[in-house]
Amino acid sequence: MDGTEDNAGQPGPADRSHRSSVSSVGARAADVLVYLADDTVVPLAMENLPSLTAHELHQTVREVLQLPDVALDAFALWLVSPLLDEPSLQFRRNVFFPKRRELQIHDKEVLRLLYEEAKSNVLAARYPCDVEDCEALGALVCRVQLGPYQPGQPTACALREKLDSFLPAHLCKRGHGLFAALRGRGTKAGTGEQGLLNAYSRVKEVAGSESEHEASLSPHYRAYLLKCHELPFYGSAFFHGEIDKPAQGFLHRGGQKPVSVAISLEGVHVIDSREKHVLLGLRFQELSWDHTSPEEEESALWLEFDGDSEGTPVNKLLKVYSKQAELMSSLIEYCIELSQASEPAAPQESAAGAASAPGNSPPATQRPQLRRQGSVVCSRIQHLSTIDYVEEGEQIKRVKPKRSTSFFSRQLSLGQGSYTVVQPTESLEQG
Repeated sequence: MDGTEDNAGQPGPADRSHRSSVSSVGARAADVLVYLADDTVVPLAMENLPSLTAHELHQTVREVLQLPDVALDAFALWLVSPLLDEPSLQFRRNVFFPKRRELQIHDKEVLRLLYEEAKSNVLAARYPCDVEDCEALGALVCRVQLGPYQPGQPTACALREKLDSFLPAHLCKRGHGLFAALRGRGTKAGTGEQGLLNAYSRVKEVAGSESEHEASLSPHYRAYLLKCHELPFYGSAFFHGEIDKPAQGFLHRGGQKPVSVAISLEGVHVIDSREKHVLLGLRFQELSWDHTSPEEEESALWLEFDGDSEGTPVNKLLKVYSKQAELMSSLIEYCIELSQASEPAAPQESAAGAASAPGNSPPATQRPQLRRQGSVVCSRIQHLSTIDYVEEGEQIKRVKPKRSTSFFSRQLSLGQGSYTVVQPTESLEQG
């Protein structure tokens, strides 16, 4: 789904090569190559490939990797192509796999595969993270790759040489490093390698675990995933698109900016691909949506949500230009149906920042809400060029604060609810 996305920073597996998953060499013409999240290859010699079902291929991959039955639900086969050319076949996390079930996994290899995929998304800045969270996640990668922390080993200088293995590329630039990322964000941290080293020293070891290095990794895989669960867009399918920039300057020049649209079981996020922060985060009950196809006009996904204009409640429309608009619209609809079928009465977390506790976790271990001032995961409504509701395509008109008057008919119906404005970053308190 995300193969056409323009990934800035460290390239993901889909962007490292224009590779085919059907081998043109070897004894068999139907040798299939399946790529894992760490970019390793699982070669499969398949008979009757044209008649093979996706389920049968998925089962073959699981058997080769010796994965337990939970892998049937946890992973899916993805066809990915960065330039819409010959795609590669990838074995990756299933977007419909709930986070609460992920926390119940104990198989080490399944945890490792999930960890590797989450790590690649963090390092590629597909998952935007605040600096302190990047350091905490990078410290766990240090623990997995370098073993338990030992004072003086490694040194900050040693970490500097391979800093991009632990932190996103935009935080590793020499000369400006983390300070460039922190400029204007109101966040304090040390320089890249020293902040990472400090976080590494705080990684906790499992009590009584003095066994082999490999045997002690599962708790750290799980800790990495649990930290990623705080990100409201974790586990999403990503799509490439563009949005209009707000008009600026004397000439009111606008233009467009590239964005990623992340869709999961919990909501929709529009992420600035260059600035590495969230522009808009919506739970499904906070939005109405529709799409237009090239036959009607240009292909676009429309998102409608509650907002205000100079203190007056309005319905806001955001237009996302994308050739994948119809696919995004269908995925939103299916995610809503799936969520309602599995957890009709469960409270949903706020896609703008707050996260509720997973599945069967006790209240005492609820994850903290990511509501820091200037957090990259918070909505930035002020950076969006929206329409304050268009009445019959003729004029901009403010409407009463209910989406019962929605421009679109497609929305999650929860009965009569209170009007809730999606808040920009400046309204969030330090947490």
